[in-house]
Amino acid sequence: MNLLTSPARRHRAMSDLLFILWAGGAALLAYSLVYALRKPFTAAQFDGLTFFGMDYKVAVSIMQLLGYVLSKFLGIKFISELKPAGRLRFIIGAAALSEVSLVFFGLLPVPWNIVMLFFNGLSLGCMWGVIFSFLEGRRTTDILASMMGMSMAVSSGVSKSLGLFTLEHFGVSEFWMPALVGAVAFPLLSLTGWLMTLLPAPTAEDEALRTRRKTLDGSERRALVRRFLPFLAAVFGANLLLTVMRDIKEDFIVRIIDVSTITSWTFAQTDTLATVLMLAIFALLAGVRNHLRVLCTLLGLSVAGMFALSFIGARCDELQIPVVEWLFLQTFLIDIAYLSFQTIFFERFIACFRIAGNVGFFIITIDFVGYVGTLGLLGFKELAHADMDWTTFYNGLNFYVGLACGLAFLFSIGYLLVKAPRKSRCGAASAEPEPAYLTPQTL
Repeated sequence: MNLLTSPARRHRAMSDLLFILWAGGAALLAYSLVYALRKPFTAAQFDGLTFFGMDYKVAVSIMQLLGYVLSKFLGIKFISELKPAGRLRFIIGAAALSEVSLVFFGLLPVPWNIVMLFFNGLSLGCMWGVIFSFLEGRRTTDILASMMGMSMAVSSGVSKSLGLFTLEHFGVSEFWMPALVGAVAFPLLSLTGWLMTLLPAPTAEDEALRTRRKTLDGSERRALVRRFLPFLAAVFGANLLLTVMRDIKEDFIVRIIDVSTITSWTFAQTDTLATVLMLAIFALLAGVRNHLRVLCTLLGLSVAGMFALSFIGARCDELQIPVVEWLFLQTFLIDIAYLSFQTIFFERFIACFRIAGNVGFFIITIDFVGYVGTLGLLGFKELAHADMDWTTFYNGLNFYVGLACGLAFLFSIGYLLVKAPRKSRCGAASAEPEPAYLTPQTL
């Protein structure tokens, strides 16, 4: 019997591996290219420029975030109801609008060119949800999502490094640098999107293990939020603070640390190392079929990371951590929590509670809440504390955000342990649906 089944198992393992390389690799590349269209401007200083009395770099970030947040808000409905046939059209159209806005950012005079970053953010805010929709609801989604999540961590550093490299070696201005990087990214993103449309649909086994994924209308979305309101409030609130931390680090790192002490590729190197470690952790969890156990493990790691972040913020002057090590710790401790919510957490949450819906709704909603927080903090910092030192400001955020998020994640663990279906406590999720969790009417 083993002789008969062994070749079949090897064939299945090889098929899974090829599929993971295809789907996961395409998703990783696709979202890396989205970052290349969105984030290279963060490598620019824009020294001495202002926009109606506001620091020009802060104003650029706020303008792009305004478009990005509006896109997230519109995406709550759009991503929840998006059908597979519309995915590629959206990717190509959004990428084209993004690159056109960067071209006009270089063409228009300062400071009015800043408006173009609004359209850049507006075009890219839904990209994560659209790309992730190709991956969700599969036996291998944990690994696929982890690979895609690696793009979010690695590409932040890579995009800054590309921006610095372009400025240093191609002689372009800070205003034309984003368009030059985007000109390479746009056709590659369109091609990668087409490759993802060729992926096979989830199998019957996938649907039995992870539930069948479907669109959600307005009444279904509201019922879902009401059912899990305490838990979602804690997780969304913590993610708001994490998004603020992450965006401040990404957009203003050249003011928080002295970049003259590191090379242009240090960001890419530290982010890559941190992400490889996170990917290894997520890959280990992919072999755990008990969804509740995975959820609690992810939250437990997040608690530890947040309290460590708070300690670093409180004792930064005493610890005197070297710049490269500090960059690594910031990426790892923030992203171990942030990326779990962007990748496998809600995939497992849906499977654990046998929810009829899609991951995109949760991710686009949590992103909208998070980026609203970033907008508010940037405005507060610039208007109320414009003279505050960026390093002092960021270390203070480390302490308070780490403490608040750690407590929120502890509450979330308790909620899951109390509310999770009985079958989730003792083993893998049953392939049989639990009607009490399936429809808005029963919620």
